[in-house]
Amino acid sequence: MQRICLFPGTFDPVTLGHTDIIDRALPLFDELVIGIGINSSKVPMFTVEQRVEWIREIYKHEPRIKVASYEGLTVNFCKEIKAQFILRGIRYVSDFEYEKAIADINRKLEHEVETIFLTCSPEYSTIASTLVRDVIRYKGDAAQFLPDVVANSINLKSSI
Repeated sequence: MQRICLFPGTFDPVTLGHTDIIDRALPLFDELVIGIGINSSKVPMFTVEQRVEWIREIYKHEPRIKVASYEGLTVNFCKEIKAQFILRGIRYVSDFEYEKAIADINRKLEHEVETIFLTCSPEYSTIASTLVRDVIRYKGDAAQFLPDVVANSINLKSSI
């Protein structure tokens, strides 16, 4: 049986923190699906299509990484893609408390899906998409927090 893992998130935008978790998780699984969750209560800065394109471009040479968008419960999407694992990145203790509560609920809803936590590398612990969006919104230099593909795409759009 293949070890399929879902890494869910909004990835708005994809940051170096995200890619750090993805890169370090990849050796653990046969397939890693980056799931862009569509949350009706959030208004994203970047379209789902743009976020999917970024991830595909970043990982175009890695066939074990797939990307898809989904709505609804994450455990339901896990069933749909036959994922036995959910990957979550942890920056701080407060992240763990929040993520553990979600993992506990997910486990009750679907006992065959296990949540795996990876702590981020120290150099990326302060990077949060919310903060990066603010830097972008107020015309700061966000390139230091983003993969080149994302930074170049944003710079191209802002120069038009």
